[in-house]
Amino acid sequence: MEKIILVHVTGGDRPGLTAELSDVLASYEVDVLDIGQVVIHNFLTLGILIRLPANSQPVLKDLLFKAHELGVTMKLHPLDEEKYNSWVGEAHRPRYIITLLSRSVSAAQISAITKVVSEAGLNIDTIYRLSGRVPLDCNDYECSRGCVEFTVRGTPRDVAELRAKFLEISSELMVDIGFQEDNIFRRNRRLVAFDMDSTLIQAEVIDELAKEAGVGEQVAAITESAMRGELDFKQSLRKRLSLLEGLDESVLQKVADRLPMSEGAETLISNLKNVGYKIAILSGGFTYFGEILRQRYGIDYVYANELEIVDGKLTGRAVGDIVDAQKKAELLQSIAAQEGISLQQVIAVGDGANDLPMLNLAGLGIAFHAKPKVKQGARQAISTLGLDAILFLIGMRSRDVL
Repeated sequence: MEKIILVHVTGGDRPGLTAELSDVLASYEVDVLDIGQVVIHNFLTLGILIRLPANSQPVLKDLLFKAHELGVTMKLHPLDEEKYNSWVGEAHRPRYIITLLSRSVSAAQISAITKVVSEAGLNIDTIYRLSGRVPLDCNDYECSRGCVEFTVRGTPRDVAELRAKFLEISSELMVDIGFQEDNIFRRNRRLVAFDMDSTLIQAEVIDELAKEAGVGEQVAAITESAMRGELDFKQSLRKRLSLLEGLDESVLQKVADRLPMSEGAETLISNLKNVGYKIAILSGGFTYFGEILRQRYGIDYVYANELEIVDGKLTGRAVGDIVDAQKKAELLQSIAAQEGISLQQVIAVGDGANDLPMLNLAGLGIAFHAKPKVKQGARQAISTLGLDAILFLIGMRSRDVL
């Protein structure tokens, strides 16, 4: 009768160790049913699930002798056929990716996340660090961010409750927690669409223009009214634009010159373009500034509001249709269709309530440094790191980043 044995090896790692152990198995023509290995700080954990003929003593004896010779610990765990078949039957259970993002990974964060995972009825298959190795004297941006990826298996008891608990942990422990289905689309995104103001750039352009026009307080008051729900986006934008009437066109370049990019924006765009992504700006801001970003970073699509300029002066009006929440969602669908891709292959990033429709259309919608209401309405959120943390959400490791 055949036997199924789980071979569990632990000990100091060195080149050739796995090769020598597998060579013993090969000499007996053993079938390998599963294999997994991880090395943390030069300490190896190796598991090999093997199927052996009834007379298995010679191979196990040689295997144990080789482990002793190599200076590692080996334990043999026999599995009965029923348990093995049960394990095989679980292969098609849903799988999810949970991504921990933080300036510094703590035991409290991992403890809180894994507790929620367990309570949701999920089982952790793998845990893997995507961020780089952290030096003890870390004092720069590259090492002051951490990412740990968990692969989990099972059917969550309540996905909405799971996300709510992760959001609660995020606010308490200064951590962002991504939760995505582990499917083919996650590994094959092709388009990222950004809101511009307070997302791709660290400013609200209309506020900067208002300061130059000496109407900063009035524009801010209208913005607050819109946030309270007293005005919709189109009404709000028209009222604010009207206060800019007569502003000299030269001020636009002056404002553009001082607009800072959001943390990690350049790294994200260059790396996504390097692997073939298309980049879009879908903004309730202004085309003048979007076009500058297009030229600077090779953006593929720019849709925003066009300022009307007559005789070198702003008229206080926009040309054509205003890009609001509904328009952003329509444009996202149009670009995806033009590129011949599914919306599941799209990443959308924004910070405001008017971004939520496009965030929820995209396969990966991310609220970036957004207010609580927007974070609750989006499926993913980043509040602790820069835009380049999106590279972790699509599975890239620090060492892959250019």
